[in-house]
Amino acid sequence: MKVAIGSDHGGVNIKEEIKQQMEEMGIEFDDVGCECDTSVDYPDYAIPVAEKVAKGEVDRGILVCGTGIGMSIAANKVKGIRCALVHDTFSAKATREHNNSNVLAMGERVIGAGLAREIAKIWLETEYEGGRHERRVSKITEYEA
Repeated sequence: MKVAIGSDHGGVNIKEEIKQQMEEMGIEFDDVGCECDTSVDYPDYAIPVAEKVAKGEVDRGILVCGTGIGMSIAANKVKGIRCALVHDTFSAKATREHNNSNVLAMGERVIGAGLAREIAKIWLETEYEGGRHERRVSKITEYEA
């Protein structure tokens, strides 16, 4: 598995935590930035991560900003992206199993590093169930076409 990861200034600390988590899990990643705590624009990082996923350059993407809201909105503008804003472990598992989410968004000002690492681990390890959920996900894909 290869994952693209990005953050704005509001999510750079958790982004670094998640990178460490992926290293521990043996997951390859591509960090698209940012590397600073000065104000930057979240679409400049969300869109490149989402495009990498949509083009098949990576398998999944992870985005972090202050709340995760801006990142998830921007990522979901890219055709083929199903970005889920997640701040709890139940939703991390459910969005992979039921929605086949391919991008995860989190908010550094909403959750701490420990929970973010746990969410990322669950989300990265959980497989899509397909089956009855495929009909619903297919409706999204068909609408995009």
